[in-house]
Amino acid sequence: MPKVSQVELVREALAGRVVSFPTDTVPALAALPENAALIFAAKRRSQDKPLILMGASEEDLWPYVMGTPEEFAIWQQVVDRYWPGALTLVLPASERVPTAMNPTDPTTIGIRVPDSRIARAILAQTGPLATTSANFSGEPPLETMSAIENAFPDVLTLDCAELNDKKQGSGLPSTVAKWTRKEWKILRRGSVQILNIEL
Repeated sequence: MPKVSQVELVREALAGRVVSFPTDTVPALAALPENAALIFAAKRRSQDKPLILMGASEEDLWPYVMGTPEEFAIWQQVVDRYWPGALTLVLPASERVPTAMNPTDPTTIGIRVPDSRIARAILAQTGPLATTSANFSGEPPLETMSAIENAFPDVLTLDCAELNDKKQGSGLPSTVAKWTRKEWKILRRGSVQILNIEL
């Protein structure tokens, strides 16, 4: 599939297609949350590996999680410090999250705001998208738009002069922290170097 403009990428994502664009970590495969199954199929990804809901701002993502006012205050302190950035927070999911995002545990959802101007510009127009790294399950993440285009011919990739087919992002995955109702548990250490006590 040829690369497309940002305008066309947004239009096709809203129409239900799987698309790909750069982030601050590695390029993403993305689709509307209700179309998350398309990403699992494209990646040949196991159902027990949930997707991340990526948004342009925390305000866009809060409706997808549920908690007490006290919990939201704690979560807000964390995002004020680390977002936009490579930190994924796994929080209790609201009814707004489609089961397809996390088939084996639909009670939780990972959310993130990327530190990427291009990604946030796209997400501001599409709304939050189901995302994951652009690669086949078990293989290293693909780091250029051309590599993604070659591996996933049915996925629309972003054509942008400033990309110039360079490696996109840090190449490291996001750090993943899960809220356990009373504290944070680090599930994966990645781009953001934090200690549990800092959260």
